Amino acid sequence: MAGRIEDYALIGDCRTAALVGRDGSIDWLCWPRFDASALFAALLGTEEHGFWKLAPTAKAAEHSWRYRSGTLVLETYHKTHEGEVRVTDYMPAGDGSHLIRLVEGRKGQVAMRMDLAVRFDYGSAVPWVSRNELGDLRAIAGPHKVVLRTNAPLRGAGQTTVSEFTVHEGETVRFVLSYGASHEEDPPPIEPRRVLADTNRFWRDWSNHCAGGTPWDDLLKRSLLTLKALTYMPTGGIVAAPTTSLPEDLGGVRNWDYRFCWLRDSTFTLLALMDSGFLDEARAWRDWLLRAVAGNPEQAHILYGIAGERLLPEIELDWLPGYEGAKPVRVGNAAISQFQLDVYGELFDALYQARIRGMLGDKDGWRVGRALLQHLETAWREPDEGIWEVRGGRRHFVHSKVMAWVAFDRAIRSHNEDEAPNAPVGQWKRIRDEIHAEVCEKGFDTELNSFVQSYGSKALDASLLLIAHMGFLPQDDPKVIGTVEAIGRHLMREGFVLRYETENSSTDGLPGNEGAFLPCTFWYADNLIGLGRCDEARAIIERLIGVCNDLGLASEEYDVRKKRMVGNYPQAFTHVALVNTILNYSRATGPAKERGGGTDKTAQAAGVS
Repeated sequence: MAGRIEDYALIGDCRTAALVGRDGSIDWLCWPRFDASALFAALLGTEEHGFWKLAPTAKAAEHSWRYRSGTLVLETYHKTHEGEVRVTDYMPAGDGSHLIRLVEGRKGQVAMRMDLAVRFDYGSAVPWVSRNELGDLRAIAGPHKVVLRTNAPLRGAGQTTVSEFTVHEGETVRFVLSYGASHEEDPPPIEPRRVLADTNRFWRDWSNHCAGGTPWDDLLKRSLLTLKALTYMPTGGIVAAPTTSLPEDLGGVRNWDYRFCWLRDSTFTLLALMDSGFLDEARAWRDWLLRAVAGNPEQAHILYGIAGERLLPEIELDWLPGYEGAKPVRVGNAAISQFQLDVYGELFDALYQARIRGMLGDKDGWRVGRALLQHLETAWREPDEGIWEVRGGRRHFVHSKVMAWVAFDRAIRSHNEDEAPNAPVGQWKRIRDEIHAEVCEKGFDTELNSFVQSYGSKALDASLLLIAHMGFLPQDDPKVIGTVEAIGRHLMREGFVLRYETENSSTDGLPGNEGAFLPCTFWYADNLIGLGRCDEARAIIERLIGVCNDLGLASEEYDVRKKRMVGNYPQAFTHVALVNTILNYSRATGPAKERGGGTDKTAQAAGVS
């Protein structure tokens, strides 16, 4: 049975990632890319669907773990009454082919057991297992092949490979699992110690450039390392999470595939990277955005594959029982076919924020932008599915209209006559002002003293917390303050903010409820910071940090009743929000103020700089 979501660690190589449980079991791994089919899928089923466990045989063993400082190298310590071992799990950065597990004896002796069950295609394909001429274990099914090289004894047990061995102080037992195409030669062997040194150096060289000077520097660095790990190095695309179908409602149907790249996240991610000192990654993400949206503006999508793919059909894997029974298990994402106005604003704001930091574009970028704006001149009047990709029908969502306003506003701010001669700036200004007037008239409810989820609705939505951060209205505008207060009264659950009410609501067209949305809670704290209520904001930040596991990782949502993480994990959007909120709190000019361009109160009220 899979562990709790918060009981997993992440290791990765900037091409794919694996989840390692506290019990030493790797229950999720897709090879060779984030969005490839899984060969370990026990996370969404049982051991029959693939896993790789390495742990002491003693039942009373004590376990602890940590990352090597500034890296994605995981060290797990196992203590028994006879001794202590350290298991080091890592994937060579940028490689895409190897997962290494080293067992080192530290004290006395420890009896260990390794169980390996490879099941390709999300647990549906049991491979043919054999030995090559060197004695390496080879597992093949269809186009897939993995090779296990080890200095430990191996034996078969049913359809699982087992190794039982004892490690003494000073000894090292190594396991190297390598992926390759079945029609090609076996992947060449590697030297684990040398690769470990290279992997340490890669991550530390990168993370040493991380900005600091905040009350939470260690967590800030860990979140940025997580974002780096979720980046597909060949293209610069950043996946929302390395998993699919971890439920937003335990036992429910709110299970989605997040191994893709969302435009919704674009500006948040750019700011987190640029303000933390990682301009190369920000530039790669910006360039990925431009490539992904290039083409007919009417065909712009809300999400894309990690290389910009547009065909991501959603299918259900009925042989997998789901995480703690949450079905269906889905791969692909049907939300790609939805219409969402907010993505236009996110795109233009991302390009604008990159531009004002010296990351200049080119004429092709302007041509793409003008084509998108020409489409948006009429499209902004249409209802859409909104930022949360609801499946309950299109509406005139207020956040969507605000983001359409952002698109025209940022285009006006970015306009350069040399790059875009004859641009219809006057027309853009007229449309921008028309959107603003309509939202203030139709999107604000005087009885609630708050903006609402959609025109004519009485429902609230946490996306409204972004109004000031987009520069649509100043942070201290009475309408903004009223909205923040209304969301605090109606969407807060035990100190955490919901996206919107799911109980007795037809908004998203789905049964059941969901957890509190962690990025939205960070947005609430950002508003408090902007209003000078920094003590309240810090209390919320500390509460959110308390939800992260002991390695500093967080999922998308938190079930306040069951006190558990829910949703896909680790979630890039949550870690981006964490980075930005820490910077908002710790700097006079943080990401929220940079986006909004306003003159609201700053974090100086908290006595930090």
